[in-house]
Amino acid sequence: TAMKEKKARVEDALNATRAAVEEGIVPGGGVALLRAAKAIDALKLEGDEKVGSLIVKRALEEPIRQIVENAGLEGSVIVEKVKNETATSRGYDADSMTFVDMIQAGIIDPTKVERVALENAASVASLLLTTEALITDLPEEKAPAAPPMPHGDF
Repeated sequence: TAMKEKKARVEDALNATRAAVEEGIVPGGGVALLRAAKAIDALKLEGDEKVGSLIVKRALEEPIRQIVENAGLEGSVIVEKVKNETATSRGYDADSMTFVDMIQAGIIDPTKVERVALENAASVASLLLTTEALITDLPEEKAPAAPPMPHGDF
């Protein structure tokens, strides 16, 4: 119902506010994750570790890419433009379709939320890499659609 949805939104806002007070804020809209990807470049990695780091870098770009594509634009183009911005808090506001200072525009994420999301993603990825077998549900076969109704004389 509408009331339950409103209650859930208020709870989300309260939790986000608590998290922001606890650990601060970062630019939202995927910008902070995109900036974090630069730290991977400083690592001296080889072989499988290098390949893994490239996968992580690509994954860190995905939130901003998806936001932009949901707005109907080409994600890769905007990602490259944001990467080349010198101001670390500048990003793309998909609502106004402009490049803005995300913090000044109020497009922010709690640092704690971003950090925990990265930790959980790394944990799941690590688990998948070290697991020798994975069990999933078989995809359900969809029943064929019913044939169309015959056109009769009404």
